[in-house]
Amino acid sequence: MSVGTDTTVAVRIMTRAELALHGVRADTLRRPDGAGPSGDDHVLIDGANAALPTNPASPYAVRDGRVWLGDDDTGLTLTPVRRPRFYDLTTADGVPYEQIARLHGADVLATTVVQTCIRYAEPERCRFCTIEESLRSAATVAAKTPSQLAEVAQAAVRLDGVRQMVLTTGTTTGPDRGARALARSVRAVLAAVPGLPIQVQCEPPADLAWIGELHAAGATAIGIHVESLDEQVRRRWMPGKSTVSMAEYEAAWDEAVRVFGRNRVSTYLLVGLGEDPDELVAGAGRLIDRGVYPFVVPFRPMRGTLAARDGARAPDPRLLADVTARVAAKLQAAGMSGADQRAGCAACGACSVLPSAGG
Repeated sequence: MSVGTDTTVAVRIMTRAELALHGVRADTLRRPDGAGPSGDDHVLIDGANAALPTNPASPYAVRDGRVWLGDDDTGLTLTPVRRPRFYDLTTADGVPYEQIARLHGADVLATTVVQTCIRYAEPERCRFCTIEESLRSAATVAAKTPSQLAEVAQAAVRLDGVRQMVLTTGTTTGPDRGARALARSVRAVLAAVPGLPIQVQCEPPADLAWIGELHAAGATAIGIHVESLDEQVRRRWMPGKSTVSMAEYEAAWDEAVRVFGRNRVSTYLLVGLGEDPDELVAGAGRLIDRGVYPFVVPFRPMRGTLAARDGARAPDPRLLADVTARVAAKLQAAGMSGADQRAGCAACGACSVLPSAGG
């Protein structure tokens, strides 16, 4: 495993990789389906955000606020994130706040503005996606209005100390591919909570002018998520989304870096889809050279996905630890940190092992 010479760091990365994939035996904050890994518990590990599955078969247990592997204390502390107070409120038009947006980690408010996607029906659907499952279970509503989002954001900041917000969307028809709804939402939230850092997430707009519109609306950072840089993997795992060419992604990333700035643009890279790990790390390096933060996250077959239905398995923790450590080293060499983005998945870090590896 390429984790350098610091044995303590290597062990820590490996432990976090195993926790990310195997979870813990604990009853903390159960979160229904939604953005991010559905069904995960949001906790703090040594004070940092983490999203972990609750797994009765996990070799890791939580006792007295510490993580144990059998009879061995791993040295990690684990604190559940309490249920936020804003969940007890209802919008002026009668929708529970919890159906509008959810707390991620300890201080991140996240929502999917449009909970439907033009690519969700088979055979176009991404095999790891659950965007419409929470809608089917009535855990959320199909479209959040700007006024609803502003109302919930204001309460979340006031009652629960939220410090940043993530606005994502399913892909919509039209050249904006969802950016229009995001821009309206950003403006409304910032009118209610001036200065709140917000990351927006969408596919590369067919009209790149929408990237400038999102910045002009007040977004702090942007995520344009490709998930894999390997064309065969893209076609297999994202049959609909892969019709958006890599050239379009590259043009969108470059325009986003021009508009938002270096290390204010990120993209997910999923470990465990079958991409060659050396090529994944090399691709992450090319993204870093562009000024794009590669947010390396483990693939896990979540409930409700086509991958889970078809029996797909999560990657080996050793693979996740190795890729994460090597990408983190490239980020460090480039002086890029997820925390510097101020808002978004990389700034939160809960779904990745990168923060534990120094990325």
